[in-house]
Amino acid sequence: MDFIAIIQSKPALIGLHLGFAIIGIDAFLWLFGKLRGHGDQSQRGLIATAIVGVFSFAASWIFGGYYYVIHYGTLVRPIIKSGEVPWAHNIVMEVKEHIFLFIIPLAMTALFITLLDSETMERLKLRKLAGYLALTIALLGLLIGAMGFIVSMAARWGVFN
Repeated sequence: MDFIAIIQSKPALIGLHLGFAIIGIDAFLWLFGKLRGHGDQSQRGLIATAIVGVFSFAASWIFGGYYYVIHYGTLVRPIIKSGEVPWAHNIVMEVKEHIFLFIIPLAMTALFITLLDSETMERLKLRKLAGYLALTIALLGLLIGAMGFIVSMAARWGVFN
């Protein structure tokens, strides 16, 4: 099996989707801490942390989107919808999809704020708000992860029941 075939397999896509999401969540939690005055608060450090978060969420978005288009619709969704908990797709997955679409624009907004110099950030009183934005992004990432767990469990219940 060549590298591309491995990357396109269902388990690899799910792992890459989840792995990059975890890195993105961690980066925005780290950014929240930096904006609250802990650790390296240099503009360069803020920007680097935000870039890691944006890149990670974008990679998670790409791998998750590919999995969703290629595997979920044809293999997983029918199992969930015909199983014990069809609401896992009808409600949870639909909500997850819509939150997922907003993670990248929110993350980019946080990145753009970190591009402001410290004086401008303080003058516009954005430091505290940017911290709350970073925390919100991380919490939304965790919420999406919990929703993914519910959908995954619904698929397993559909297969084994």
